[in-house]
Amino acid sequence: MDLSEFEADNSRSCRLASVVPEVCRTEDCCLGIDEAGRGPVLGPMVYGICFCPVSMKQHLQDLKVADSKTLSEEERERLFVKLDEAKHFVGWALQVLSPNTISTSMLQRVKYNLNALSHDAAIGLVQHALDCGVQLKEVFVDTVGPADKYQDKLSQRFPGVEVTVRPKADSLFPIVSAASICAKVARDHAVKDWTFVEDLGEAEMKYGSGYPNDPKTKAWLSQQLDPVFGYPQFVRFSWSTAKTLLDSKAVPVHWDDDDDDEGGAKATAAKQNCSSVLSYYGRKKNDEGAKRLPHRYFTERALETVRDL
Repeated sequence: MDLSEFEADNSRSCRLASVVPEVCRTEDCCLGIDEAGRGPVLGPMVYGICFCPVSMKQHLQDLKVADSKTLSEEERERLFVKLDEAKHFVGWALQVLSPNTISTSMLQRVKYNLNALSHDAAIGLVQHALDCGVQLKEVFVDTVGPADKYQDKLSQRFPGVEVTVRPKADSLFPIVSAASICAKVARDHAVKDWTFVEDLGEAEMKYGSGYPNDPKTKAWLSQQLDPVFGYPQFVRFSWSTAKTLLDSKAVPVHWDDDDDDEGGAKATAAKQNCSSVLSYYGRKKNDEGAKRLPHRYFTERALETVRDL
């Protein structure tokens, strides 16, 4: 699987897709949706769709697709090659959600949680198939959240398409199993071949599966924690596993706009044994505590401490 478009800038999300088979533009089609990497603290989450004509469902079953979680990595790779070779009647598309996208979405002021991200990724992929001319008749989805509410949401968004949302859909419907394999293979490749934009030096790269309960993942997270900057973008900062380590081992920071007034901010900062951000703006040039030379970032830009606004 070619992930070069994502690997060129893995801080951003991207969409990858196969060529749409001509038969999918002329015959009624079924489409399956599934994801890989929802739970890990490391790496991207990948949403995948797979589609084929309704009349060729049996051909898809003949490929022996199954839920990707029940298959070894080698079996998934082999089945993806089969799916890709069946391009005369099978098409697929992927939405690769970078860990940076996940973290910034979940930590922004107006929360954009993982369920909302997942729903929007799935909706975007279905719309992509329709925009490409795929004649969708049936959509099968592995549920995220309550199945009935999710089904109603998709049915309203895509009138005229018969939507079925079920728990464990990847083990019930071969077309969802195929989507599951595409998503899982893409995530496996992305994690294994991850390019770190940060300079990690001679750091150990054995980070395991990326799941929070994996001992290798836990050890890697502890080793890679920078007390000021936290983690590389490979890590989902919004996960409780990362948050707990940052709270216990990183330099404490207090943001003054979390409080109603300056006094409250300084009091809270004092309790946390760290300086209030406002304290840096009240310094005078000749203060005893200001003798330290400023960082070159400030001198190169001719930035100085402001005494009066």
